[in-house]
Amino acid sequence: MKGEMARPGATGAERPGRRWSWKIGRLFGIDIFVHATFLLLLLWVGLTHLLQGGAGAALDGLGLILAVFATVVLHELSHALTARRFGIRTRDILLLPIGGVSSLERMPEKPGQELLVALAGPATNLVIALVLLGIVRVTGGPLGPESLQVVGGQFLTKLMWINVSLAAFNLLPAFPMDGGRVLRAALGLRMSHARATEVAARLGQAMALLLGMLGLFFNPLLVLIALFVWMGGRQESSLVQLRAAIAGLPIRSAMITDFRAIGRREPLSRAVELTLAGFQHDFPVVENHRAVGVLTRADLVRGLSKAGNGAPVEDWMHRDFGTAKPGEMLEAALSRFGEHEPSTIVVAGDDEVLGIITPENISELVLFETAAHPDRRTSPGPVH
Repeated sequence: MKGEMARPGATGAERPGRRWSWKIGRLFGIDIFVHATFLLLLLWVGLTHLLQGGAGAALDGLGLILAVFATVVLHELSHALTARRFGIRTRDILLLPIGGVSSLERMPEKPGQELLVALAGPATNLVIALVLLGIVRVTGGPLGPESLQVVGGQFLTKLMWINVSLAAFNLLPAFPMDGGRVLRAALGLRMSHARATEVAARLGQAMALLLGMLGLFFNPLLVLIALFVWMGGRQESSLVQLRAAIAGLPIRSAMITDFRAIGRREPLSRAVELTLAGFQHDFPVVENHRAVGVLTRADLVRGLSKAGNGAPVEDWMHRDFGTAKPGEMLEAALSRFGEHEPSTIVVAGDDEVLGIITPENISELVLFETAAHPDRRTSPGPVH
């Protein structure tokens, strides 16, 4: 399955989205993670096969699952390496029970490039299926899908048809599957990127409703997939429309200039005073006017509970935080909100903190820009 619009930068468990994941390797400079829920899938498959066919069947079932996820990794790597050709970096790949997620820093806005990136994954599955087809033919194994069984059956034949199914499923014209991006690329030849995204997302959500209704009568798993498709389409549409609303705006137009900073050696009680005196929740931590960290409200609460009011700020601040220059484009800064755990971005120039950017004030800017310029169609919501 397709990944989210990603934010480059921090690796692995440093990011909130990877807290329940483990790094299992690195290929072509891209970290590969597996989510903890993947272990539940292995446990379920192992027990199901063990109860129905014994230890041998359990090993075959686990082997098939691992082989399938190896092909999922190849699927996602195909997206990543194709995107790399267009100067787009991939942060990492995450394996989930429902498939893989490639965290690209962005999707190319040129329809031809997006088409190639989107088709790379399904094409890889089809190539794998063709290779397996040749092997099964040479070895004289069964080829038809009627030979497939949940427990037992020919290993390579099952893996071949699973790859065919993965290619077909990912080509459904709905975000976040590859087919949704293929559809948007095709629509993008005739309309704007934002409008093409809106049309593709609406079609995807209609498909999600259909899958959900089918799931209620035939297979509950389809309900889960429908929810995944619905949320993916909504997220993709909101993100693209948000980018359209802030296109061409510099960071200085959105940054908060009325803010309070705190010294790294000041006590946590000082942060408490500043928090209670205003509406600021996250504070840039400075030394000689230069930002050296960010203290969030969660950091403050944790420090107070474990070390008390007198503990120095530097013991509890985040040292890994996002920064930006006031003249940078705001659209580029959006990709940094998921890069580090503190979502606040420190705006600095000439080694001096000039302002801060938070997801909340970006959302407010989008709201005001939309009100002032109704032609910038968007659905302002929280920035993630």
